[in-house]
Amino acid sequence: MKNLVVILFILVSMAGISSCGVGHAYVLNQNQNTTQVELSEPNFKVVGQVSGSSEVEYVLFFGGIKKRNLYQDAYSSMMEEAGLIGKSRAITNITTEEHLGGVPPFYSKRTITVSAHVIEFN
Repeated sequence: MKNLVVILFILVSMAGISSCGVGHAYVLNQNQNTTQVELSEPNFKVVGQVSGSSEVEYVLFFGGIKKRNLYQDAYSSMMEEAGLIGKSRAITNITTEEHLGGVPPFYSKRTITVSAHVIEFN
């Protein structure tokens, strides 16, 4: 009986101090504009890469914002960093990454990161 209690205590302790996380990455065509661009000529250059991130924390499955709003916050942050206004730039290769971590159901944390390449036309 004593060994069973010790083993049970060790298993509960290991589960309590370990943090599990799950990550997903989505490469989708989220930029569905009707603009046509001729890429057969070298009339553009890749300026850099931009990213935006947003996170939310849940305690006992309560708290935070919805996943859709979390994505919108991350996307808006990325677009501000891109500096597209007043320049002949566009973003391409949009990637969305999602990470879930914590110790559910007690505490969990969701992070969404959106990244893309910025290209500039000559």
